[in-house]
Amino acid sequence: MILETLKKEFIEKYGGDPDEIQVFFAPGRVNLIGEHTDYNNGFVLPCSLTYGTWLLARTTVEPKVRFKSMNFPKTAEICLNKEISRIGNEWINYPLGVIAEFFKNQLQVTGMELLYFGDIPNGAGLSSSASIEVVTAFAIDTFMQHGLLKLEMVKIAQKAENDFVGMKCGIMDQFAVTMGKSNHAVFLNCDNLDYELIPLVLNDYKILISNTNKRRELADSKYNERRQECRTAVENLKKHISIDHLSQLGIEKFKSLEYLIKEPVIRKRAKHVISENERVLSAVTAFKQNDLGRFGRLMVDSHNSLRDDYEVSCFELDVLVGQAMAIEGVLGSRMTGGGFGGCTVSLVHKDQIEIFKANVGIGYEKATGLKAEFYLSEPGDGVKVIN
Repeated sequence: MILETLKKEFIEKYGGDPDEIQVFFAPGRVNLIGEHTDYNNGFVLPCSLTYGTWLLARTTVEPKVRFKSMNFPKTAEICLNKEISRIGNEWINYPLGVIAEFFKNQLQVTGMELLYFGDIPNGAGLSSSASIEVVTAFAIDTFMQHGLLKLEMVKIAQKAENDFVGMKCGIMDQFAVTMGKSNHAVFLNCDNLDYELIPLVLNDYKILISNTNKRRELADSKYNERRQECRTAVENLKKHISIDHLSQLGIEKFKSLEYLIKEPVIRKRAKHVISENERVLSAVTAFKQNDLGRFGRLMVDSHNSLRDDYEVSCFELDVLVGQAMAIEGVLGSRMTGGGFGGCTVSLVHKDQIEIFKANVGIGYEKATGLKAEFYLSEPGDGVKVIN
């Protein structure tokens, strides 16, 4: 039904033959554990979602790309024979940045008519931007038959966000959106990009995402601030040991060296990154041993560290986690994404899903005045052609 609606919208916008339309899909992602470790060359454990971004696309003989979204009012048309530049702060900059990266890599881009639709909540920390970037890169590569490896598309999408959009994100989002597999998590070493698909045998438990619906005004500025604080920690440690990034240290080694970091705040930032890396490794072991209880406890430990040591949580996220952990049948809950708003992820018994939504929703609204939204999602596949 959704594809019929989108194809109708595409023809109303661009005209022509619906049989010429090609459909692509890239998921969003939720990070199960491993927060703010990716840009510290550490470990992460995200999974793709069944929510994502549909892209309906058709090539044209004109050297122009036309953009329309079902989610945002702004449309655009750009000429491929001219220098590509940003368009304000619009959503279009994400696919534009991808096109710019193709040109930087001496890769041809054809004229196209594009229609996007996403059912990922925007600004909620579920990688709606990476989803748009990856699906665009995948569509261009399909049309042009460049034969890019998926990892090359991941890097193009990340560079688009880093250099064109200006968000200095790590590689986790684009990697998970591209490499995800149904019923698996992606265990990624962000230092060397080695990865392993970890089966998620959840038995009677479900991944439930709760959206605070709080605007994340501080997210970008604080994100860059945390990156700088981590660099400062490394510089402090480098005066005494050979180290390039925090993820080269285990927690016991860090404890023996933390006195070298004189500023308490910087010390706390480093502690979070290093302890979070170890939690990811423990989480992978827990999944391999089918120990969901242990994974749930690691989720809570992760949230506490993000709240107390990294200080990227907020009142609304803390309320959601607290309300979740008061529900019988919840093994764990934590903030996910950059923080200062966005979402939590919880592991909830299937029989408690409706009770969770009702009780957490009531408690959250009473405490914050905001209405939470809930999304039940299975771990889905990475970017793909629909037809």
